[in-house]
Amino acid sequence: QDKKSRAWRFMDRFSTYYTPAVLLFGILMGLIFWDLALGVTILVLGCPGALVIGIPVSNVAGIGFAAKQGILFKGSETISDLAKSDVFIFDKTGTLTKGTPEVVEMIHFVEHPYIHSYYRSLEQSQTHPLAKAIVQYVNDAPLMEITNLEVIKGKGLRAIINNNHVLLGNIALISDNHIDVAPAKEAIKRFEEKGLSYVILSENNVVLSIVSIGDQLRDYVKEDLNRLKKLGVKETYILSGDNQAAVDGIIHKLKMTKGYGHMLPEDKKAFVDELISSGKKVTFVGDGINDAPSLASATIGITMKGGTDVAIETSDVVLMQHDFLRLVTAKRLAQKIRWNIWENLAIAIAVVLTLLYLVIFEEGMTMSIGMLVHEFSILVVILNGMRLLKTKIKENRYEKTNLRT
Repeated sequence: QDKKSRAWRFMDRFSTYYTPAVLLFGILMGLIFWDLALGVTILVLGCPGALVIGIPVSNVAGIGFAAKQGILFKGSETISDLAKSDVFIFDKTGTLTKGTPEVVEMIHFVEHPYIHSYYRSLEQSQTHPLAKAIVQYVNDAPLMEITNLEVIKGKGLRAIINNNHVLLGNIALISDNHIDVAPAKEAIKRFEEKGLSYVILSENNVVLSIVSIGDQLRDYVKEDLNRLKKLGVKETYILSGDNQAAVDGIIHKLKMTKGYGHMLPEDKKAFVDELISSGKKVTFVGDGINDAPSLASATIGITMKGGTDVAIETSDVVLMQHDFLRLVTAKRLAQKIRWNIWENLAIAIAVVLTLLYLVIFEEGMTMSIGMLVHEFSILVVILNGMRLLKTKIKENRYEKTNLRT
């Protein structure tokens, strides 16, 4: 009720003008033909019952059915916007990828007794999939006391350990602190050529170590993106805080429009805002804290199962299974609900216009017959909306997903 679609709000406004217009028209026709019964009949038959109920019954039935399928629409406005969305933007880690990365290689540039302890102590409290991979790799290292731990969004971590200033993060974090990355340049180049993610560890402005992490794409992502394109999605993008080479590798594999790496949360949001200002309906799919600003700014924000609390709270649609086919189903179902709404409006308008024509120009049309047809049209609109509750979903990875009613 709080998030009515534009069509629903339009019908609410339309009803406020339509009802007094029918009242005046009925009085006018009664005076012209000097027939009180005609005026009352026009007033009764012109009641916008089916018009008013057509949109909410479709939305409520559609939202209820979607919820049973593990697709949570937060309001009817969400359905309308998702149905018309033609641009989809994805986060990479945990969204397009499985979110269960593993350490591929760890390189030390200096002899240091606490490198593994630094890694584990800094990452153990973090929820990012890359952090979990590193903790699992060095889980035997002893923990160390950390003070002044600071999370730098989109870049990494800063803390003081044993009175040493320790940094752990991407190349942007190291560069911002004017630390020489010369020892790690060769490793960085090799990791980027392989499309691997990596983080760098430094102590007191000296690079200690670098670790590369690999993550696999989710199963059937390419096929499901093709299904989205068949549903009217014209552009697909990746916005990631990871390095550009890793992003480019995925873009090439999935044949997406474009991708951008080294993106901070504010960069992602600015990109989304730019697309929206150009008139595009943008859907952002993400699951992390860094994605929250973009989820809020996008026309539609979608979070899948396993997303952070802030991402789920900020998004407009929540998918209770981390399966890209559910994303396709949500898009297709939104279009189905929107089409059902137009069917209801067409039925309601056709019945009202037909009844008004017959009551004015056909002598055989009586109030009782007109009321029977009018009430039947309301029943038809309700039943048409309730068809959505019986929608049949046929999901097949090798055939086109169908929604049949």
